[in-house]
Amino acid sequence: MSSLHGRLLIVDDNEMNRDMLARRLERKGYVVGVAENAHQLLQRIQADRTDIVLLDIEMPNISGLEALKTLREAFSPIELPIIMVTAKNQSEDIVKALHLGANDYLTKPVDFPVALARIASQLSHKRAQEALRESEERYALAAQGSNDGLWDWNLLTNIMYYSPRWKSMLGYHEEEIGDQLEEWLGRIHDSDRERVKDELAAHQKGLTPHFESEQRMLTKDGTFRWMLSRGFAVRDASGKATRMAGSQTDITEGKVTDPLTGLPNRLLFIDRLGRLINHAKRRKDHLFAVLFLDLDGFKMINDSLGHLIGDQLLLAVSDRLEKCLRLADTLARLGETFTMARLGGDEFTVLLDDLKDLGDARLAADRLMKVLAPPFILAGKEVFTSVSIGIALSNSSYDNPDDMLRDADTAMYRAKTSGKARYEVFDADMRASLVARLQIETDLRHALERGEFRNFYQPIVALDSGRIVGFEALLRWQHPTRGLIGPEEFIRVAEETGLIRELGWWNLREACRQLSDWKEHSDNYLNFTMNVNLSAKQFLQPNLVEEIAGLIRELAFSPETLKLEITESTVMIDPAATAKMLQKIKSLGILLAIDDFGTGYSSLSYLHRFPLDTLKIDRSFISGVGQTGEGMEIAQTIMPMAKNLQLDVIAEGVETIEQVDLLKKLQCKYAQGYYFSKPLAAEEVALLLAGAPVW
Repeated sequence: MSSLHGRLLIVDDNEMNRDMLARRLERKGYVVGVAENAHQLLQRIQADRTDIVLLDIEMPNISGLEALKTLREAFSPIELPIIMVTAKNQSEDIVKALHLGANDYLTKPVDFPVALARIASQLSHKRAQEALRESEERYALAAQGSNDGLWDWNLLTNIMYYSPRWKSMLGYHEEEIGDQLEEWLGRIHDSDRERVKDELAAHQKGLTPHFESEQRMLTKDGTFRWMLSRGFAVRDASGKATRMAGSQTDITEGKVTDPLTGLPNRLLFIDRLGRLINHAKRRKDHLFAVLFLDLDGFKMINDSLGHLIGDQLLLAVSDRLEKCLRLADTLARLGETFTMARLGGDEFTVLLDDLKDLGDARLAADRLMKVLAPPFILAGKEVFTSVSIGIALSNSSYDNPDDMLRDADTAMYRAKTSGKARYEVFDADMRASLVARLQIETDLRHALERGEFRNFYQPIVALDSGRIVGFEALLRWQHPTRGLIGPEEFIRVAEETGLIRELGWWNLREACRQLSDWKEHSDNYLNFTMNVNLSAKQFLQPNLVEEIAGLIRELAFSPETLKLEITESTVMIDPAATAKMLQKIKSLGILLAIDDFGTGYSSLSYLHRFPLDTLKIDRSFISGVGQTGEGMEIAQTIMPMAKNLQLDVIAEGVETIEQVDLLKKLQCKYAQGYYFSKPLAAEEVALLLAGAPVW
């Protein structure tokens, strides 16, 4: 059995925590068992011949500390290493656990590379003790650290002992490294050296319970590798440190791979891309591409379903993408090699080498999008996601890998702003667009403070009478230099920056205030309703219902005159949670509408569970309708379904009398669009109503 492999038992009452950790450890070659509590732990350990236990401190019934005490009565720390798992703020429990005989501890959330190093350290030490039983003091001092490479520092003489393994990890033979401290410190990267010295000094002064430090070490071949150094001080009767001993573990792999998915991380990806750029400069015909992938709607999934589900989705996505790239028929077109990496969050990259032409990169992007189309089943829930992809093709102008990655990122952003679930190939014009977008973001952050937003109101008309029955409040930006800007230029930026919550709340508050003001001063508005869009981020706010209730009380308006519009894609993120939230809003007396209906994943099986009043047919199903009614198929399907569910229907984007006539034939109740009126400023609404219009 390899020194890195063994039989592990994870004891944790949280199913997601233990299963996720178990799966990742199994990928590293460990045999892993799991237990949800400490009952019959002794028997389980003996039956499974467990080598090491990861024991959660916080558990119901029998706590981790109680279980530790029982295990220590049966097994010594050498026979059965036990690593306690605890929250960062439970320092008292850590101290208790160490006193009770725990070998080490990990804090939540678990840093996976460090966990691997500590597990390997304990297993390595256990086997070393069982096999050798010599140099008792040195090995005992190093017991809490990894035995990959040992060091022993006599602080009185300043003489160092470095084990043969310590030296070989840096590429040196036994005789090539002496016994001075500088043999270690002198090989530490300049950026890390002073920090390591400070950490050593802090432990010698008794300011830290043990020494632990990560640093880059220069090897004999001139490259740097990441090392984890750990150790303890031996003190005399007065408490003065007279000796330090510890270990050195190579954690380079963990530093260049993503801890969640095990894929290469940004550091490794940039390194490989840089090597490929240099290689391509020597071979002018060598073609490769960078694909920058970003999941659509991931933050919304993370916010609504929680980070554990979000992590499970990222794992599932990475598995699908890797399998897609490894398919034989794909590689037949894409050449022999590819590198897939996770940059962080929901961003992935793919480096495709040895391409014939741009078509190969397009083919790969198309297949990657298709493989993510089927739903993911996570914790019993159906979760949908798609991906937007940017493609940057190699050319002689690239000297820096960051520049090529930036261009692929820019192309990905263009794909996002063009509708998502698509790919775009980078060109020079995209960079200018990105600069303009950054300016919009900067201006947007100041716009709320300066009061630059305005509400415009578009009439909603009853088709049977031709009269106005309400308005939809539409947000506009009165930019100080560019004039009036429509939402298509700033809403997406507001969503990406998080400003949409403040904008959405301003839009809702101002619309309710305006309707109350109208009704107070004129009877013309008495029976009107006000439709207001609710963004996905607003809908996910836990205090949304309380805030709306407070607004109703403050402005003293009738809640049944307010109709909130939620997009179809928002309600389908988590239908069960959506139904509960909609019911709470409905309990206030407010009306509810599904906006952009027909563009998402809704079905009768979901719609009947929501307490809705209205469906709004997306303008894309209306705007192309001609005199013959061609293009009205979706509307023809929606009308009878809405009637069966006892829902009103509003058709958006109505522009011609032919569309009005066709909608009347389909018994559509309401419509809005430029045929009736463009969105109007508040003062223009008064002028419109003064003429008592009828269409």
